[in-house]
Amino acid sequence: MKMKALVYHGEHNIALEEVEKPVLKRPGDAIVKITKTTICGTDLGIYKGKNPEVADGRILGHEGIGIVESVGEGVTNFKPGDKVLISCVTPCGTCDNCRKQLYSHCRDEEGGWKFGYMINGTQAEYVRVPFADNSLYKYPETISDEVAVMLSDALPTGHEIGVQYGKVKVGDTIAIVGAGPVGMGVLLTSQLYSPSNIIVIDFDKNRLELAKELGATHTIVPSENLVEDVKKIAGPDGVDVAIEAVGMPATWDTCQKIVKAGGNIAVVGVHGKKVDFDVQNLWIKNLTITTGLVNTNTTPLLINGVSTGKLPVSKLITHKFDLSDIMNAYDTFLNASDTKAMKLLIDAEK
Repeated sequence: MKMKALVYHGEHNIALEEVEKPVLKRPGDAIVKITKTTICGTDLGIYKGKNPEVADGRILGHEGIGIVESVGEGVTNFKPGDKVLISCVTPCGTCDNCRKQLYSHCRDEEGGWKFGYMINGTQAEYVRVPFADNSLYKYPETISDEVAVMLSDALPTGHEIGVQYGKVKVGDTIAIVGAGPVGMGVLLTSQLYSPSNIIVIDFDKNRLELAKELGATHTIVPSENLVEDVKKIAGPDGVDVAIEAVGMPATWDTCQKIVKAGGNIAVVGVHGKKVDFDVQNLWIKNLTITTGLVNTNTTPLLINGVSTGKLPVSKLITHKFDLSDIMNAYDTFLNASDTKAMKLLIDAEK
């Protein structure tokens, strides 16, 4: 049986094609009929050739929701017909890293972040989900399908790697450098911890306007006076937590200049180039600097938190497309500064 899927054929070469529908391979697998998916910045990185290890013919995507169509004999928590959220990480649950909740570093060949990377992903009509009992989540009716898609990756990444690793706490002043989808995920989930000031820094004024709608107390367009502008808000010592959400040398440099003694720098952005680590200035500051890849161990917590409806998650979605029009969706996201795109919802049933 054939299905439609977005297929990668090398740098700057993707196409919507008819491919074979996935089948169960292992006892813990589930086949899920995708209802909605989205495009992540990581997908754009693969498209641009940032990950040459991705195989020709790979179906992209690692976020989505759907309906369980079939399950392997080892699946106990789900059955055909269940509506589910698909996690971007597929943990085996039994290796040493999984036992430490380092699910993104699962040692199984199909464990960790593999969707749309090392195994076929979610930008398709169907997907095979390894370790379904650990990789799928049911969610309450109080969470819309559109919001549920944001719980696959954007919100858990922002929450775990930005907020939790950054140790955001009540009364803190935090700075989020980068107002892309993951930066917005940091912005939203940080509010669960009641910081006093949330500063969002970005060149894109449209994204800064959205950041204000989502709860930012201050926004800044970078200039040569950026450090001084931040300290006018945070005080002369700087911010308690600086969260790098872009993955560029300049944004890292901003973070190391604006954080106060005893503070935290949480690196969320995906870095592809070396950065200057000013240890000659930082060694004395008693900083905690963290990096990481999302483990999705807080997904159940976020499902509960988002189900209250208090966080305006749906405002992250700026555009909607049918799967048949996904090539235009990629073009829209690639030109986000002009199209004002943040998260694009892809309806896989059309």
